[in-house]
Amino acid sequence: MSDVVISAQSVGKTFGAGADKVTALDGVSVDIFQNEFFTMLGPSGCGKTTLLRLIGGFEQASFGKILLEGQALNDLPPFKRPINTVFQSYALFPHLTVRQNITFGLEMKSVSRSEANARADEMLELVQLAGYGDRVPSQLSGGQQQRIALARALAPAPKVLLLDEPLSALDLKLRKEMQVELKRLQTETGITFVFVTHDQEEALAMSDRIAVMQSGKILQVGAPREIYEHPTHRFVADFIGDSNFLIGDLVDGPNGGRAISFGEGRMIDFTQEVASTKSTDVTVSIRPERLDIVGADSAVANQLAGTVRAVTYFGTDTTYRVDLDGQATVTVRMQNGDGATAQFAEGDRVGVVVPSDAIRVLVD
Repeated sequence: MSDVVISAQSVGKTFGAGADKVTALDGVSVDIFQNEFFTMLGPSGCGKTTLLRLIGGFEQASFGKILLEGQALNDLPPFKRPINTVFQSYALFPHLTVRQNITFGLEMKSVSRSEANARADEMLELVQLAGYGDRVPSQLSGGQQQRIALARALAPAPKVLLLDEPLSALDLKLRKEMQVELKRLQTETGITFVFVTHDQEEALAMSDRIAVMQSGKILQVGAPREIYEHPTHRFVADFIGDSNFLIGDLVDGPNGGRAISFGEGRMIDFTQEVASTKSTDVTVSIRPERLDIVGADSAVANQLAGTVRAVTYFGTDTTYRVDLDGQATVTVRMQNGDGATAQFAEGDRVGVVVPSDAIRVLVD
């Protein structure tokens, strides 16, 4: 997975003019590779759908270039790009059968009727709906309609398939099932999938790489584990999963490494390599599941003192809210065992243990 299929080079997109001018994309650059499930993740208005539409040719860039295998796409209309799109609304033709929906695009490309029908049957096998070719969309469930929309988009064998939040209309159980199906389809076809979503779980579950976007910019690109475990920006750490944020100073640790000082002699060693020149009032991110709680008299290293403010039982785990002395309130998530009961109660003085490799010093 090393050949670049799509390359966005300093791409910008603005809408309106003067006081009404809105910047949807602000000089975005990113490479998307062959046979990759690439996800653009971010809140509404971050620019992810705009970038998807620029790749598909439904919008034109205000500046910058978009390349497909090294060739500029900027002046090519959508129907001349080897790219297909699956939208939120499945846009199936209600008066056509499932097979006719799938073959429609092929016949527009002058593929013979027999060849198009054979390709449709192949696609129905791929999306596990063999035998459904003579039905009409109204006879299908939402999940089945979604699969037919995918089959129609995949039938011409595009180089890239764009997916604009295609699972948002499905219920939770079906959405999870379709996450598995989408990843299977991408793997089996070898087609590059470019997926847009605001759902962090979807992005983590399916993607080879994720681009996290905010305010028209890409803040971080990486594999799901890298994005989750090693966020570089506060927004990334906060948007994907739960995170605790503390403020401290970068100092030299007692063992020759680096540490974060939280004042009053409270110092936590950490292992991350930090290139930032900032040394005071730095923000650190710590995931709740990486923390542990011990009694206030424990001699365990790398701990911060505090008082338990709330205890919540969630079945698989128990969440503690701890007011750290001179710091923010943090969340600690501890896994429950068989017949587990809360080890600490509201009002208890405790130590919150921070593993050295759990601290992430953020860019902002």
